[in-house]
Amino acid sequence: MVDTVSPEVRSRMMAANRRRDTRPELMVRRYLHAQGLRYRLDVRKLPGSPDIVLARYRAVIFVHGCFWHRHEGCRFAAEPKSNQDFWAAKFAANIERDRNATTALNNANWRVGIVWECALRGDSREQALAELLLWIQGKKDFAVLPSHGPT
Repeated sequence: MVDTVSPEVRSRMMAANRRRDTRPELMVRRYLHAQGLRYRLDVRKLPGSPDIVLARYRAVIFVHGCFWHRHEGCRFAAEPKSNQDFWAAKFAANIERDRNATTALNNANWRVGIVWECALRGDSREQALAELLLWIQGKKDFAVLPSHGPT
């Protein structure tokens, strides 16, 4: 299938995607703040620059977009039809960078939580945020929340 917009327009559209302060990230931050938790944002000194750092709990949170970080099995992680070689390399680099950051953080004794954007959609949002809070407090073990959101 051919792209429906010009390469220049597509490039401008992709460049408009934010690195931080995304809608899912803001949703998580608002919830955590409402629960009385305080945190630091986008800490560049830590591997992978985690979106949210809760030093008191020795926990970091990444809020991953399903498309960019390739949430396996998720309908939001669709494969682009044009320029497939570029996208394959781009996604492979993103996955490797995420893996390296998680490993480095674990090796530095940080607990790493990953919240997928699809977990924050629809009816699963409240449950996902509640489970995240339990994980932060050390009352629940998990590394990735959830495996899949609504399809």
